[in-house]
Amino acid sequence: MKKRILSLLLSLALVLPVTSALAAPASVNDMAQVLSALDIMTGNESGDLMLTRPVTRAEFTKLVIAASPLGENVGATTTVSPYPDVPYTHWAAPYVEAAVAAGYVNGYLDGTFHPDENITLAMGVTMAVRLLGYSDADFSGAWPSGQMTLYRNLDLDEGIAIGPDGYMTRQDAMYLFYNLLTAKTKQGQPYLLMLGHSLTPTGEIDRVALINAAMDGPVVMTGNWQSRVGFDVSTATVYRGGNPSSLNALQPNDVIYWSKSMRTLWAYSNKVTGLYQEVLPNASNPTQVVVAGKTYAIETADAAYSLSNLGAFKKGDTVTLLLGRNGGVAAVAASSAVQGTLYGVVTAVMDAGYTDENGSSYTAKTVAFTATDGNTYSYPVAANASFKAGNLVQVTLSGSGSAQVSRLSQTSVSGKVNASATKLGNTSLADDLEILDTNGDGLCARLYPSRLAGMSLDSDDVKYYRRNTAGEIDILILNDATGDIYSYGVLTDAQEVDASMAALMGVYQYDVGGASYVHTTQGSIFNVPEGPVKIEGPLQMPSRMSALKSVRLDSVDALTAVTQNNESFPMADGASVYELENGVYHLSSLERVHTGYTLTGYYDQSASDGGRIRVIVAREK
Repeated sequence: MKKRILSLLLSLALVLPVTSALAAPASVNDMAQVLSALDIMTGNESGDLMLTRPVTRAEFTKLVIAASPLGENVGATTTVSPYPDVPYTHWAAPYVEAAVAAGYVNGYLDGTFHPDENITLAMGVTMAVRLLGYSDADFSGAWPSGQMTLYRNLDLDEGIAIGPDGYMTRQDAMYLFYNLLTAKTKQGQPYLLMLGHSLTPTGEIDRVALINAAMDGPVVMTGNWQSRVGFDVSTATVYRGGNPSSLNALQPNDVIYWSKSMRTLWAYSNKVTGLYQEVLPNASNPTQVVVAGKTYAIETADAAYSLSNLGAFKKGDTVTLLLGRNGGVAAVAASSAVQGTLYGVVTAVMDAGYTDENGSSYTAKTVAFTATDGNTYSYPVAANASFKAGNLVQVTLSGSGSAQVSRLSQTSVSGKVNASATKLGNTSLADDLEILDTNGDGLCARLYPSRLAGMSLDSDDVKYYRRNTAGEIDILILNDATGDIYSYGVLTDAQEVDASMAALMGVYQYDVGGASYVHTTQGSIFNVPEGPVKIEGPLQMPSRMSALKSVRLDSVDALTAVTQNNESFPMADGASVYELENGVYHLSSLERVHTGYTLTGYYDQSASDGGRIRVIVAREK
């Protein structure tokens, strides 16, 4: 039986509730961030955009050049005086000169420019439509009627309330230039593409791509790192690990990126310490490095040099990799520069090959484990060390460069996690809390605090926890508390030979995430009916399958399913949606089935115990 079964990933960041297909309008902060990233409109030294201030003709002309393909090609000085009242010594002279040459702006009939005169909307719109490729010849009638008609037809007027003769503020200019980015040029393409940037598949401004493109760096926070940034960092907006932070919170060996135009710093603190095992493709041209059994891309020339045959580090050394925003190696430090402890769960024990400092190969018993930071590491251990999958371990990274792997004693805590996921019972959860859910076989899933919101954890749900110096829980290893370590899908066909026959055997066909699998058991059967199931173990060779519980749903969106009894049930990330017709499951979506269908949600356990709706099946009414 061949069936086409795909999954719909229900991510809050990517999927809207079924009740709305419209994107939320950009906020002032969103627009300011985009224009700062493009270096079109930036704030003063304190980051203030001064949006209520009027805009002069000279100031607007500079904005036009910044928003044009000329951009950074226009210098800050010139030897030409474009107008008598704009001598070459005037701060705006190079921008006025470039804008006049490009046909974006004209002076007055008397040969002057009036640089300090406040600009009207009609003047600003005229320059904006010229950026889009239109000239005065494209408009009939008296100026500015044609230009203003095009301004409205292209939706350049969104957010702007003044009329053609009204004087523009910096906020009006911000709206105009932001609207310009997605407006169609005379040639029919979005203006932002002319600047070398992209839109999302839905035609919206790709803020993530713009901000990434605006980032400079990285630089490691050591010594006089601030001199590399090029602006006063005391006025910067600071993020650390993706969260709002402060300059004082930055730590030595943090990896720093920055944007001068946005006056923003982004700091990342991820580090990996372990044996330097291999460099790829070779030591003369390193692009990847293998440390502690894991391969990392090399992000910077400095890191490549450090790991090359010219650098200070050789195979067999214990090194610390300082990781950048994409998980690549931004810098390499001696292991003595970073100390600490990793906590996690053993996933495998095997023999692995290593190279010592003399270039000789050897084999050592190795423990692979998943740490609470979500990464998988491997370290050599003594030949007589006793570890197995599922063991709790800690790895102590010493200043001498050694990595000591040892068993971790179980500790437990209980209580209810509050709705904001900031407390477990009466104990505060640290801002940098790391959570790992696992079972006795070593299966692991990294969680974030919001996943535990509203859950009640008893002593059996917690394998280990640690408090920081402030008494907050900053490490939490759970005992199969959420069910997120398993896979969920649809069992489409099950053929079982039961115990009354000569031998137990089962043949199972199932789909998970759009991939189809067939598994045969010998000597045992799962004894599970066709339909939505929880799958334990590797997808190619599961150790167990069990049926999910069901509940009739009245409505559902990306976050919450509401039952016919008006009870709310949280949706799982990655939940799958199917239509069931004549016994066959087909790919569907919430948008398609939210009317005209009866919906059944399938869950693994109650919401208070961490359960989620894992699968939704829709049947046409």
